[in-house]
Amino acid sequence: ARISGDPLALASALEKIHNYVHQIPAEVNQGTAHLFIENPLSGQGIWELFSTHPSTEKRIERLKELAREMGVFAY
Repeated sequence: ARISGDPLALASALEKIHNYVHQIPAEVNQGTAHLFIENPLSGQGIWELFSTHPSTEKRIERLKELAREMGVFAY
């Protein structure tokens, strides 16, 4: 995000992917979940403890915080 100089563009892309994944029903299981850009099996609570990455919502929020710190604003 720092290298690109535009964390809001990355946040926007993640939001689009996140929204698209939740609009299209797809049959997934643990054997194929790793093939998705966004983990379709991710959950909240106890399952978040075993996650290897933060949730998409947390990633987006962190990118927006970084944009504020960098002085980058929506255009």
